[in-house]
Order: sequence, then structure tokens, then C-alpha cells
Amino acid sequence: MSDTAFRSGFVAIIGRPNVGKSTLLNQVLGEKVVITSDKPQTTRNRVQGIHNLPGAQIVFIDTPGIHKARSQLNIFMLETALSAVKGVDVVLLLVDASSFSGSPDELLLDVLRGLEVPVVLALNKIDLLPKEKLLQVIAAHAGIYPFREIVPISAATGDGVDILVKLLSGLLPEGVPYFPDDILTDLPERFIVAEMIREKVFRMTRDEVPYSTAVTIESFKERPDGLISISAVITVERDSQKGIIIGKKGVMLKKIGRLAREEIEQLLDARVFLELFVKVSKDWRENSRMMKELGYE
Repeated sequence: MSDTAFRSGFVAIIGRPNVGKSTLLNQVLGEKVVITSDKPQTTRNRVQGIHNLPGAQIVFIDTPGIHKARSQLNIFMLETALSAVKGVDVVLLLVDASSFSGSPDELLLDVLRGLEVPVVLALNKIDLLPKEKLLQVIAAHAGIYPFREIVPISAATGDGVDILVKLLSGLLPEGVPYFPDDILTDLPERFIVAEMIREKVFRMTRDEVPYSTAVTIESFKERPDGLISISAVITVERDSQKGIIIGKKGVMLKKIGRLAREEIEQLLDARVFLELFVKVSKDWRENSRMMKELGYE
């Protein structure tokens, strides 16, 4: 294989919830394509981000965090994560080095067993731990699986990310680009807009409310004057959750809408009129039909 040949392929990013997978992807792309929050299980769907380099194209697949699934929605998320490692060229396992307990994560090791593609381990959040502890974390992981490489990074600051990307590109097979070099994701704008709204709910509410929330785009129209009119529905499972999202005199819903609109305008590079509605679909996370209607299929 020639060192100067063009390389292209797919890299699945896997790991536990809240280890920084989406933050890493956004850092690599230099744009916000995937929503993030400090709450676990923010990502629910398989998301592709496309990174072009001189001589290479990496198609990253961001996945939901691997966890013990209970609800139908969690089972869907777990299946989405596990299916992502099939048919890829490289698997990137992301671990939160700052919270490493000292023992291997058996659930993650079970996922890695039997893989025939290279597995690279990225130890994230190195900005949150002293160097001597980082060396201990590296040593602890070196013997638990034959990783192709172990790379310390900080997805938040970008430290080590360029090194990681260069390593991943070198592991890809020779081939032509899968996508044009001027796009960052194959996701439709409707999906990204819905996710941006859901992110604001995640960031501004607490307890069970974020996890009981789904967002669907009802209409997405460009007016003759260039204004984009978007109507979205926020679905929750309980009347009490609906009350929390709307807030006293509608204050919370207005704030969610304002923050989402500002971000959507940056994404679309246009003025946006955003209208939000909230409805209750009791226990939708346990209902396969409702999940499909809300985009989880």
C-alpha cells in the first residue's frame, strides 16, 4: 500500500455515556454537528461526520453510549451503538480517563471481543487529571486489549486530537472519497434542527425530563423574503413534564425557543421564525409504534 495513495473509510466512535464522543466529533469537524450536554445518553441516533484531510477522508460514526438498556428507547440506542462497529474500517474507543476506577470495563471489552478491525483507544479528558495518574491509566489499559494505539486527548481543548486524527487516517484502506469534500455530515437539516432544540431541553431541565423528551419537525419552509419558518413539537411522557418545559407563563419554553433559534440561524445562515409546541404521549419510550413515529427506528 502506497504512503501517497488516497485513503478513505469509516471510523466508529464508541464508549460509555458522557465520555465526550460528540464533543470529540465536533472538535474534529470544527463545527457543531452533534448536540452535547453534561448529561449521559444525549446522543440517541447514529450520526455521521465527514472529515477531509490532504490525501484522506474519514467518515466518523458517532454513537449512543454503551450501557445496560432497560427501556425500549435504551434498547434502541444500545442496538444503534453495537451495529455501528459492523462494517467499519477502524473502531475508536473513547474512555474518560479522569474517572477511571482502576479496573477494566467488562461491558466495553465484550463489545471489542471478536472484532477483526484495528481498535484505537483514546483516553479523553486528560486536562482533568495530573500526568502521573495519566501514566497509570495508560498502563492499566495497555494490558487489557491489543489496542493498535493508545492516545491521550482532550476533546474539549483539542489537545492530542490532531495526533489522533492523523493516526486514524493512516489506518484507513486506499480508496476514493465517499462524500464531496464540502460537506460535514450526511444528516438532513431537519434532523440537526430537531436535535438542537432537544439539546436546549437537555441543558435547561433536570431529572427525568430530558430523557422523556423527543423533538419532531412539523414544518420547515422558506418564505419569499428569505425567512425560514420552522414548527416543531416537543413530546414528553407526563403532564408534569409538559408543565416544566412550558414553565410559568411560558417563560421556559420561550427561553428554549430563543436559544435554539439563535443556534439554528447560525447553522442555516438565515433568519428563522421558530414555533414550539409541547404535547404528551404517555410512556412513548416503551411503545415501539410511538418511537417510530418520533424517528427512532
